[in-house]
Amino acid sequence: MTSADDSREPDEPETVLENTPGAGKTPTAQPITPGTPEEFGLVQVWWGDGKGKTTAAMGMGLRAAGNGFRVHMLQFMKGGASSVEAVRGEYNAIEALPGFSYENLGQYGWHGMADGSDEVDHEREAQAGLERARSLLEGADDADLESPFDLEADPVDGVHMLILDEILYAADMGLIDTENVLELVRSKPDALELVLTGSHSEPTYVLEAADLVTEVRKQRHPIDAGQRARRGTEY
Repeated sequence: MTSADDSREPDEPETVLENTPGAGKTPTAQPITPGTPEEFGLVQVWWGDGKGKTTAAMGMGLRAAGNGFRVHMLQFMKGGASSVEAVRGEYNAIEALPGFSYENLGQYGWHGMADGSDEVDHEREAQAGLERARSLLEGADDADLESPFDLEADPVDGVHMLILDEILYAADMGLIDTENVLELVRSKPDALELVLTGSHSEPTYVLEAADLVTEVRKQRHPIDAGQRARRGTEY
């Protein structure tokens, strides 16, 4: 049924398809070869009390790596813990994906949680994460971000996307100063996509410096009913 104000020409649907990504055709998988992003350079902030902040960041990392861009994820927690098996499905997948690398510091529990570790250990590991983040940003600043990278190269030699996972939790808990986070954002090369995740509390100190801010809100979570982390969804 055509509405009275529908003045489209007969060939307009084809024109619309031509103007959509992929011209409306289902894409097929292509081999991953080194590439260069044309529009990277934003600062993203993912925060909130809902599940999915790290998952979203890794999803973007997967997309970037699939386009041949160099991606690195530095996690400020999610190391070992007695409540989680000694396996991470995401690490196995990242290891198999060209151009995507990761490293982590800190415990899965972390600061004020019953993970059996001392508070001083958390602060030391968070500070080590901060120093590593600085090194990665310096490496990106020295690199030519408008050129492809060897997909297996050391991330200190330059990356197109840097994910600082749970860094906002580290600042939220006082393990690093909020000014440290802003310092990282300010030192970011223009062409580097920088993704910050974590914190159940709104990180007001960094919002003005961010280009994209997403609050992930919880409506219901099985952990509140006693469900432990599940292999294949949480790790």
